[in-house]
Amino acid sequence: MSIQYQALQIEDCATDALLNLRQLQREGLDTKGERVETASQMRKALEAKTWDFILCDYQLPQFDVLSALALYKQTGLDIPFIVVSGRVGEAQAVKLIKAGAHEYVMKENLVQLPATVRRELRAAEERRARKREHASEVLLASIVRDCSDAIFGTTLEGSLVTWNKGAERLYGYPASEILGRPAAILEPPDQPTKQSAILKRLRCGEPVEHFETVHLRKNKTPIEVSLLVSPVKEPQGRMIAASTIVQDITDRKQREHERIGLIQGLTAALAQAA
Repeated sequence: MSIQYQALQIEDCATDALLNLRQLQREGLDTKGERVETASQMRKALEAKTWDFILCDYQLPQFDVLSALALYKQTGLDIPFIVVSGRVGEAQAVKLIKAGAHEYVMKENLVQLPATVRRELRAAEERRARKREHASEVLLASIVRDCSDAIFGTTLEGSLVTWNKGAERLYGYPASEILGRPAAILEPPDQPTKQSAILKRLRCGEPVEHFETVHLRKNKTPIEVSLLVSPVKEPQGRMIAASTIVQDITDRKQREHERIGLIQGLTAALAQAA
């Protein structure tokens, strides 16, 4: 099913507006629209419905393209604004682009209009997609930053590049102090470092299951932690970094040790009673 586009035409000549629509329809762009001639009409039209693109004449009896562009920019819309005029010279065209117009088409060369509209519609969709992606990235970064669990990222060489608030609380290092340092700083110096071995496995495509180990806080007190290390990849699939989620299991391990000690004590007492 073909898409029907809605075009707002800022044009004082009904014949020219009709020619624009016919040229678009002739090239397969099913387009309907509305024609306005003044600023108040344009403002009401923009508020009344959603438009896919705007076609604007250069000069109208009660309006002009620069005023239309200013009104368009006030709305915050990101739809193609295309000037269709017979009066646009090179200097005026540059001025229009700087003012916010996306493209211009000469009325005597109207055959270019469909290709121009298609190109600018694609460009607008790409801009919207980038904004959605950026918003998703910002949201994800906010979630990671404020997560209660400690989360940090490292380069393939093991240097710390991200450090969330949970990591600050758990380890005692502010981000400004620890970023750029090797993640091995979190490991006891008297034990073999696990960081390089983990990164090597990830680079080889091997999964790293949850595992438990001992880390050190800034004040050198040990904490027992559970780690989940995952690769960070480019869209093409190449690994570019590693992400680690850390949970403090010190209390849990302490309870386990106490339970084991209790069982061992009871077992020994029963053995002596026998």
